Amino acid sequence: MTYETVATFSQVTSLLLFITMFAGVVVYALWPNNRGRFEQAQRTALDLDVRSQKQEGR
Repeated sequence: MTYETVATFSQVTSLLLFITMFAGVVVYALWPNNRGRFEQAQRTALDLDVRSQKQEGR
């Protein structure tokens, strides 16, 4: 087994792993059951910002 063969195998394996992980993240983000969780996280961040502005006297 030469260096070129090992390097090519490693590159192809890494690319396939990256594509699989990326697809998994996209599916997770767009999965309908996760919508409520993401909306709650969005509201929490905005609520925390409003609360901190009220405490600062803005």
